[in-house]
Amino acid sequence: MKHQEIESPEELRDAIQCFWYTSIDFGEHLSTFEVLPDGYAEIVFIFGSTCSISTPGGLQPLPSPFIMGLLGQPVILHATNHLQVIGIRCFPWTVFDLLGLKPGQDRVHVFKHPIARLQSSLSQLVQVGKIEEALEHVKQYFLNAREGIAANSLLFKAGVAMRKANGTLPVSQVAAAAHATVRTLERNFKQSTGYTVKDVSGLMRFEQVRNHLWLNPDANLAGLAHELGYADQAHLSRDFKRYTGTTPAAFARKVRKGKQTITEDFVAFVQA
Repeated sequence: MKHQEIESPEELRDAIQCFWYTSIDFGEHLSTFEVLPDGYAEIVFIFGSTCSISTPGGLQPLPSPFIMGLLGQPVILHATNHLQVIGIRCFPWTVFDLLGLKPGQDRVHVFKHPIARLQSSLSQLVQVGKIEEALEHVKQYFLNAREGIAANSLLFKAGVAMRKANGTLPVSQVAAAAHATVRTLERNFKQSTGYTVKDVSGLMRFEQVRNHLWLNPDANLAGLAHELGYADQAHLSRDFKRYTGTTPAAFARKVRKGKQTITEDFVAFVQA
């Protein structure tokens, strides 16, 4: 696996965390991998191999681009051969405004938008290995698009407070940081994301646990629970299982066994 990122420029940091590229060679046989929940929404472009999602009706090929929204559980994807991905990691309260789309709670959001015109030019750059140029191309698209979108200062202030506290602030304190009432904050947040402040805060806090265990699978769970503002270890374990379907101890054991082939900087994809 190859992965690289470029930081979002100052003009986009209230909306986009980073731009990234990942290349995975799955071989000829159909492989299964998970996308784990976190506190972001991703705009995703696919190149090379096709990528499919598991549905009750079977495997459904994904278009390019699509939005991977906020997840309450891992999403199971399938691919063969050489899959290459370019992603735009957005804050969930900005992704739909950036694209001018109506917010929703779909795990995978398929949409029609002028941004799809980038597929051809990005594909040409990716095919010849000009990855940094492809990422810069995407970045410039959003710099141009951002000029026509007024920033929501309330959501920006709320987002800064939530990220700084890693999702541990109660809604009342997030509202205070945004200089708004709880009711006003929740209304704006729901309109922009389709979710509540509590929903997103919970994912942010879980993401901290997941990342910590990824890098330090022998971490003391009781100490980690205290550090991240959980009531106790049992509370942390319940939240972790809610978002992953497994316990933090089982996740740590999987990391120790070295089944993953992913760099420390990228923990969204886990090959099954």
